[in-house]
Amino acid sequence: MIFEVIFDIAAINLRLGDIEKLMAKPDFWDDKETAQLVLKEGKSLHNLVNQWEDQRTKLEDVGVLLELVEEEGDEDTVAEIEASLDRVEKEALEMEVKRMLGGENDFNNAIVSIHAGAGGTEAQDWAEMLMRMYLRWAESKGFKTEIIDYMGADEAGLKSVTFTMEGDYAYGLLKAEIGIHRLVRISPFDAGGRRHTSFASVFVYPDIEDEFDVEINEDDLRIDTFRASGAGGQHVNKTDSAVRITHLPTGIVVQCQNLRSQHKNKAMAMKVLKSKLYEAEMEKRAEEISELHNNKKGIAWGSQIRSYILHPYRMVKDHRTNKEIGNVDAVLDGGIDQLIEAYLLSNNKVKLK
Repeated sequence: MIFEVIFDIAAINLRLGDIEKLMAKPDFWDDKETAQLVLKEGKSLHNLVNQWEDQRTKLEDVGVLLELVEEEGDEDTVAEIEASLDRVEKEALEMEVKRMLGGENDFNNAIVSIHAGAGGTEAQDWAEMLMRMYLRWAESKGFKTEIIDYMGADEAGLKSVTFTMEGDYAYGLLKAEIGIHRLVRISPFDAGGRRHTSFASVFVYPDIEDEFDVEINEDDLRIDTFRASGAGGQHVNKTDSAVRITHLPTGIVVQCQNLRSQHKNKAMAMKVLKSKLYEAEMEKRAEEISELHNNKKGIAWGSQIRSYILHPYRMVKDHRTNKEIGNVDAVLDGGIDQLIEAYLLSNNKVKLK
């Protein structure tokens, strides 16, 4: 693993040199959008280099401690070495995961949609549990989130929700979550205390921002406004501020209702539409069905990527990697890093083969 990272660092330093040359040109700021992208890339690459230097320093410190152990045989020092190596190994794995995120949009922010599937109120409650899981995960990463569309359920939970997630590699990491998620538990909504199985789907799109050229013909759009519902502050339900946009040639429908004005809702809906159209265009160019659409099966039995079992035993299992975690509560509280890492490592091995 270390040698792989070294080769990456050499390539990164070459790219940083190219970026410095670009920034030194007198016309660098003539195109502000491109300049901002270059600065964003440079910042990300500098962070990776700093992480590598930090790893190297920690390994050198471990080497010094090993010499002390050989000289003095101090058991406390041995324990300190073991703890240091555990930290280095964890950080190296995080770097290895980032090394694999080299897709065109992996560094981008993400747009996440969750939909309740088969199971009625139980499934709607499950969809809300998933939303909480991802929002807690984002919080642990220092990512910024914003709910842009929320459709609550009558009794409990939600029917669907769409939110943005802003942070480095948000899309590259969360694309591991695309698919059907299955929950098995004793239903709190069943007076008989019976076990229920529920499903919800998770779709993730890259936030492609404004640098990508996706042409949208206004004549191809049907724009409807309606009165928003659900959480959103004092302005909700008073004006027709919610916006739904239908792209007639593709049938793609997006909507936004949680921002404070019709103008902001329309702008965010257009942003989501642009991301979905870009994703579709990439699939068309590649002439293959993407993993995203492979996962768009019925939200029911036999199509899940992951199962969360709360009864008769407690375990989370990813069916793509066979990764199992016994601490279900920690996972539902946002601890999904191990599951994401296992998927990315497994996916990378498949690509290498």
